[in-house]
Amino acid sequence: QVQLVESGGGLVQAGGSLRLSCAASGTIFSRNAMAWYRQAPGKQRELVAHITPGGSTMYADSVKVRFTISRDNAKNTVYLQMNSLKPEDTAVYYCRAAMSATSVYWGQGTQVTVSS
Repeated sequence: QVQLVESGGGLVQAGGSLRLSCAASGTIFSRNAMAWYRQAPGKQRELVAHITPGGSTMYADSVKVRFTISRDNAKNTVYLQMNSLKPEDTAVYYCRAAMSATSVYWGQGTQVTVSS
């Protein structure tokens, strides 16, 4: 019932920018904490950015300053603006919605590839 659909991934050169979007349906979007995670080969899944229903944000140290998470409750969408991309940002990026610790949903992921 709950569906999260990511878009905006692709191939970009180092130093470039991408904007990821995650459109949610089947849940009360405004009540969900939203987050972006990423998984790169040989690495554990890591939290990239998080935004609460109230709009408070947090970022992994590796992406601070470069990435910005935001949400538009009217559009049921969360965004991840990624600037100054580095090859080490290459990963599958996943959108996550959480209304509670036991009500968590994931998108299918979108590939971000940053070339040197």
